[in-house]
Amino acid sequence: MAIDTTSPVPDALDTPRLSTRDKLVLFVLCAAQFMVALDFSVLNVALPVLGADLGMSPSALQWAVTAFALPSGGFLLLFGRVGDLYGRRKLFLTGLALFGAASVLATFAWDPASFLAGRALQGLGAAAIVPTGMSLLTTTFPEGPARDRALGISGTLLSLGFTVGMVAGGTLTDTLGWRSTMGLLSLFALIVLPLAPALLPESRTPDRPRLDVPGAITVTGGLLSLIYALSTAADHGFARADVITALIAGVLLLAAFVTVESRSEAPLVSLPMLRRRTVAWGNIGGLVTFSMMSTVVFALTLYLQEVLHLSAFETGLVFGVQGVLSAVAGTYAARVIGRFGPRRTLVGSLAGQGALTAALLGLDTASWSVWLATAAVSLASMCHLGAIISYGVTVTSGVPDAEQGLATGLVTSTQQVGITVGIPLLGVLATTSNDLMSGVHTVLALDTVIVLAAAVLVAVGLRTRSGAVEAEPLGAR
Repeated sequence: MAIDTTSPVPDALDTPRLSTRDKLVLFVLCAAQFMVALDFSVLNVALPVLGADLGMSPSALQWAVTAFALPSGGFLLLFGRVGDLYGRRKLFLTGLALFGAASVLATFAWDPASFLAGRALQGLGAAAIVPTGMSLLTTTFPEGPARDRALGISGTLLSLGFTVGMVAGGTLTDTLGWRSTMGLLSLFALIVLPLAPALLPESRTPDRPRLDVPGAITVTGGLLSLIYALSTAADHGFARADVITALIAGVLLLAAFVTVESRSEAPLVSLPMLRRRTVAWGNIGGLVTFSMMSTVVFALTLYLQEVLHLSAFETGLVFGVQGVLSAVAGTYAARVIGRFGPRRTLVGSLAGQGALTAALLGLDTASWSVWLATAAVSLASMCHLGAIISYGVTVTSGVPDAEQGLATGLVTSTQQVGITVGIPLLGVLATTSNDLMSGVHTVLALDTVIVLAAAVLVAVGLRTRSGAVEAEPLGAR
C-alpha cells in the first residue's frame, strides 16, 4: 500500500473543525501527556535540595531519575500491546490512577526508599498512559487533517511540558520546596482522572489473541537493561562492570526478542510492521531528533551556568523562550504537514535542527553569547517540534486501528529511548572534558553531524521511485 505523503494535500490546509466532545477528549489525552512530560524535567533542579532533605548521597541522586526512567521506558511496548488486546481506555485509566497515587507517595516520602518507590510507580503509570493515550488519540481522530492537528497539539504539549518542567521546577523548589514538584503532578492527575471515564471511548482489537509472554519478557528485560546502563553511564561512565553487564544483557535480550517474534503466532511486535518504510525510517528520525535535542539542552545548561555563570532562574528563562516558540510552531505544524507531507516536513525539520545546532558552535565566553544561545536553541526547537509531529504522523499513517497501540508504542518507545540515550552518549564528553567550553563545542559539533546525516538517510529511506512513502516492507523493492 503506497501512501503519498510527499505531495501537497489541499484538504489538509483547511483547519479541521472539532466538536466540543472531540476538544474535551483531546484535552484529557493531551493533559495526561503533558503531565508525563512535566515529570521528566520538573525534578531535575530540585535534586540537590531533595537529597539533603531525605539524606540521599550525591551518587544515589541519579536513582531519582533512573527509578522513573526504567519502568516508563521498559514497559511501553508491553503496555501498548496489552491496551490493544484488553482495552486501551481501561489501561489508560489504570495508569492515571497509579500515576496520581504514586505522585502522592513521592510528595510525602519520609525516606529514600519511599521516594524511589513513588518514582518507580510513577514510571509504571507513565508506561501505561503514554502508549494507550497516543493510540486512543489516533483511533479517535481519523487519519488526515484531524489526526494531524491532534498530533500537532499533543506534540506541542509534550515539548512544552518538558520545558515548563525545567522552569517550574526551580521556581517551585525555591518558593514551596521540592515536594511541591511532586504535588503538582498529583494535581494534574486529580484534574484529568475524573473527566476521562465519561469522555474516552473504549477500543481494542476485534479478536483477542493470547499475549506473547516470551516476547514481553525479552523486550521488557532488554529495554530495562539498556535504559539502566545508559542512565547509569551518564553519571559514572561506561567503564563500570554493572554498566557493561547491563549493555550486553540488553543487546542479547533484544536479539532473543527478534528471534521469538519471528516464530510467534501472535507476536508482541509484528516484524512486518517494523519493515514498513514509514515505521522504520520514521522512528529513526524520531530517535535522532529526541536524543540530539536533549543533548543540546544538557550541553547548554552546563554552558549557561558554568561558563556564563547564569543563575538557575536565568537559565530557565532561556529555555522558557524555547518553550514559547515551540508552542507557536505546534500551532502551524499540521498545516505545514498538510502542504508538504510528513516526509518532507520530517527531513526539513531535521535539517533545520542540525543547521541551527551548528550555529551554536559560535558560542564563546562573551556575555553576548546568551542571545545567540537563546535564538539558536529556540529556533532549533521549533524544527525539533516539527520533526516530532511529522515522525508521529509518518509512523502511524496507514496502520490499521487494531495495530495502532503497537505503532504508537513504538513511537513513544522511541521518544523515551531517545531522551535517555543522548546525554550518556554525547553529553558525557562535556562533563569529562578538561575544558568545559571545548567539551561543549565537541558535543555540539557531533550533534550537528548526526542530525544532518539522519536527515539525508531519512530522505533517501522514505523516497521511492514514485516519490511516495511506502507502507510496504523495506525489502519489497
